[in-house]
Amino acid sequence: MSDDPKPPLTTTTSLWPAAAVLGLAAVMLVVFLVINLVANQGVSKETTTTLAVVVGGLQPDVSPGPALKYCLQTEEVPSNIADAFVMPEGTTPTGGANTPNSGAGDFDCYEPMRTTGATSASLIGFFDAQLASRDWSLFSKGASNGDPQSLFQKAGDDGFYWVVGVTVTKSSATNVDWTFRIYQNSETI
Repeated sequence: MSDDPKPPLTTTTSLWPAAAVLGLAAVMLVVFLVINLVANQGVSKETTTTLAVVVGGLQPDVSPGPALKYCLQTEEVPSNIADAFVMPEGTTPTGGANTPNSGAGDFDCYEPMRTTGATSASLIGFFDAQLASRDWSLFSKGASNGDPQSLFQKAGDDGFYWVVGVTVTKSSATNVDWTFRIYQNSETI
């Protein structure tokens, strides 16, 4: 037996299979980039909004007059939030509007209203349909005291979430007394 040292066995490993995989990946990337450039239609900046039309329900007042002017008198309400100021026909303010913080914090405003020719269910249904079609999210129905109520939330352009509440306070055969409240909230509900 001879223990003469022998050089290790040499084998050559080709890099061509790895290069082929890398080349195939590069070709596929270029092909999909070209497809994306050719097929890309861009982002449409025009948005269309379909507003709710409730057949047999209360109709929106196209010129609400003094209704909700108190809460809209400040410039604190962002433009994408101002669409919440929709009123059913026959709505008038009853007095007692207030901004509790009066500029000393988050915006908060409420205004008592009266709508003639409505029921509490038709009033709440009006706001449920109208605000939902304006991208407001309904997150609560019914007040803790049992009064009919709907609460909505939407993100404002100012970085705050805004909450709108419609609460029926009194109802008779000929009209509904209710409160519209809008306020700034620092976080989502």
